[in-house]
Amino acid sequence: MAKVTRDDVARLAGTSTAVVSYVINNGPRPVAPATRERVLAAIKELGYRPDRVAQAMASRRTDLIGMIVPDARQPFFAEMTHAVEQAASERGKMVLVGNSDYTPDREVHYVRAFLGMRVSGLILVSHGFNDLAGNEIEAWDARVVLLHERPEAIDDVAVVTDDVGGAQLATRHLLEHGHDYVACLGGTADTPSVGDPVSDHVEGWRRAMKEAGRSIDGRLFEAPYNRYDAYKVALGLLAGPDRPPAIFCSTDDQAIGVLRAARELRIDVPGELAVAGFDDVKEAGLTDPPLTTVASDRPAMARAAVDLVLDDSLRVAGSRRERLKLFPSRLVLRQSCGCA
Repeated sequence: MAKVTRDDVARLAGTSTAVVSYVINNGPRPVAPATRERVLAAIKELGYRPDRVAQAMASRRTDLIGMIVPDARQPFFAEMTHAVEQAASERGKMVLVGNSDYTPDREVHYVRAFLGMRVSGLILVSHGFNDLAGNEIEAWDARVVLLHERPEAIDDVAVVTDDVGGAQLATRHLLEHGHDYVACLGGTADTPSVGDPVSDHVEGWRRAMKEAGRSIDGRLFEAPYNRYDAYKVALGLLAGPDRPPAIFCSTDDQAIGVLRAARELRIDVPGELAVAGFDDVKEAGLTDPPLTTVASDRPAMARAAVDLVLDDSLRVAGSRRERLKLFPSRLVLRQSCGCA
């Protein structure tokens, strides 16, 4: 059976092949509703399927968006990736996902691989190890949006949360429960000092403690982002003689590890220890007790990132301020802080 072509659709619909293209691609020129209906009816009758490979070769772009995250196993990145996939689907795009595992070599590997596939653009959750990925992106003249993190090594359009302000909200709230001070689980020694959300969470904690006139000396503790390693850190911290009355965790995953350690050590939360996290992953409402945390509008951030990465004017020069889309944070109160 002969392959149905765009010319066949145009003949049956009584239009030009250009009009058929406008209907299939939803632009770039408008098509009258009656003409659009004829074209769609002809496509259905003939069983026409667009040749996406040929389209990609002609336009030098595919219907794919590349997305690189540090670790899709972590709930926050899993939920953000799902939100991006949904937003991309609404725009007729598909998402390819790569895990950098917080390793610069793997990040660069995926940047090269996705750009080589002629993706429409890249959504990059970069840990900001060095500027090697930035050099690759610049060489390909690619459309890139930074999401969640904005490392200085890659100066591009960014969609981020007010991480500093959100951490201040959580720390202030814990102090308002009457605690002498709030300890903080930050990142690890290799956490970037600028542009990384965890660093911003620590900065927000510092500001709130300073505003309240509380010392931070000896009250910031290093911990990996995941719950398993954070649990091990929390066991040592909570079993020691200087157990803090309250802990602000830079991620919900860390907070879940702290709650597990407290239960194992038979420390009552929130009676003997108040806990708050950051991210508002879905599991936060199912912990025991439910976790007080800081939330942002992930679906809106995902839609903004997809819209930006598909925007042909993305490469237009502008200041960093003009190229930064900041979403507000909000405090989600549950029982782990002491609220009823």
